[in-house]
Amino acid sequence: MPSKKALIRRPSPRLAEGLVTHIEREKVDVELAQEQWEAYAESLRTHGWETIEVDPEDDCPDSVFVEDTVVMYKNVALITRPGAEARRAETAGVEEAVARLGCSVNWIWEPGTLDGGDVLKAGDTIYVGRGGRTNAAGVQQLRAAFEPLGARVVAVPVSKVLHLKSAVTALPDGTVLGHIPNVDRPSLFPGFLAVPEDAGAHVVLLGGGKLLMSASAPKTAELLADLGHEVVTVDISEFEKLEGCVTCLSVRLRELYV
Repeated sequence: MPSKKALIRRPSPRLAEGLVTHIEREKVDVELAQEQWEAYAESLRTHGWETIEVDPEDDCPDSVFVEDTVVMYKNVALITRPGAEARRAETAGVEEAVARLGCSVNWIWEPGTLDGGDVLKAGDTIYVGRGGRTNAAGVQQLRAAFEPLGARVVAVPVSKVLHLKSAVTALPDGTVLGHIPNVDRPSLFPGFLAVPEDAGAHVVLLGGGKLLMSASAPKTAELLADLGHEVVTVDISEFEKLEGCVTCLSVRLRELYV
């Protein structure tokens, strides 16, 4: 039977030193962030996900954003080579975690760079953002890893936000959500749905028609509920100060078998 597992990694004590590129730096309450992370993890568990905690990297301020370190497609784990050199130490612990789960492990190699936050899966279509953290060689290597497995890889430009998934995510039916000011070319996404808030573009598919999203996007939550989705909200304000969102705090593995 399919097993829903989610990799998570607890915040570093140095979280407040995390990288900020497209927004003004704000003071981060690390203690509150820890509480918010615990609530996020509990929300995943409440909705049927087994959380697997990757060994912490206390000297890596951004390590809580575990999504950036690996991209999953079917049973293949593609270990990334983050575009920010300071984040490259984060991948070793994640590689160990996915190997323990029985995944087939591949890697992005120099000169390629790829952040997992630049990769959006919608069915067998994989959108990959070419921007500040992911380069052309990274896109080519991702294509080489996943197209033989049946994926269709579509590269899209990203210039207005940190990662592609800072701008867009997808609903279960493949509809892509985005906040227009953050999206370079909405026309590249079939079935694009504009949402009224920045954080409204970020959803995690919990299964059973349920969506996990930030409490900072109430108008979008109302819109999605009106369209028949069951919305679950979490407060991740401290991570949003570091350009984080609900997607980047976990890696969801839906296609592993036990």
